[in-house]
Amino acid sequence: MAASLPEPEPLSDLVQALKRLPGIGERSARRIAWHMLQRDRAGARQLGHALEQAVSTLRHCTLCNNFTQSSVCELCSNPRRDASLLCVVETPADQHMLEASHGYQGLYYVLMGRLAPLEGVGPGELQFDQVIKRAQDERVREVILATNFTAEGETTAHYLSETLEASGLKVTRLARGVPAGSELEYVDASTIAWALMERR
Repeated sequence: MAASLPEPEPLSDLVQALKRLPGIGERSARRIAWHMLQRDRAGARQLGHALEQAVSTLRHCTLCNNFTQSSVCELCSNPRRDASLLCVVETPADQHMLEASHGYQGLYYVLMGRLAPLEGVGPGELQFDQVIKRAQDERVREVILATNFTAEGETTAHYLSETLEASGLKVTRLARGVPAGSELEYVDASTIAWALMERR
């Protein structure tokens, strides 16, 4: 059995770092690392700089929990948004897709995940107390649960629905225009717009 080639430590560290990305395994990480070092060193420097800037300057919006450079993001501070509607989504990608549908003009709360007890992700890890506090703003009249139609997304929606309704809030859920088992990030904008109109 042939021994594996010795690898410089910086290259090995780069491969291990790239493997942390979703959907990137050992072979893909190594291929990306080799490509950037061999053919796109300027791109590698740009990527490194952009990552460093994002990590050091971005924080969570105090209202919606999405990423921002200021304490309150542009969307939350926009007076043209309907403050009576609060849409709860799992990720920034989901929020982006809802915005692309042009069918929603309210505000958001981004969970940055979903309940997954088998992975150790519970209400505490997702800071559900912050969601409840945000929803109890006196201007909020309706909370729209726009978690994905996966088992974890449904569990998250059910938990939040029971908790929010116990606080006397009107809670609705995206209609089933979004296919079961799908994630909002991959659903077309017209389907999302229809689901918003048909929410219950």
